[in-house]
Amino acid sequence: MKKSYQLPIIIEKDEDGFYVVECPTFSGCYTQGKSIDEALKNIREVIALCLEEKENQDVLKHFHPQELSFHTLTYA
Repeated sequence: MKKSYQLPIIIEKDEDGFYVVECPTFSGCYTQGKSIDEALKNIREVIALCLEEKENQDVLKHFHPQELSFHTLTYA
């Protein structure tokens, strides 16, 4: 049975209206889509490609966060 992982992702709508999504667990793991659904579909594909690399498989073996949070800081 294939093990499932909960990975953090960040989604941001850019100035052109595209949704840019990144999985910060893996270096260079990002993509975009015209909708959030498309962006999520695309990041799943990119994560699958990243996991073909042994280095990223090792990262995932040691990835056991207890808590994740994302905050926005307004800086003036």
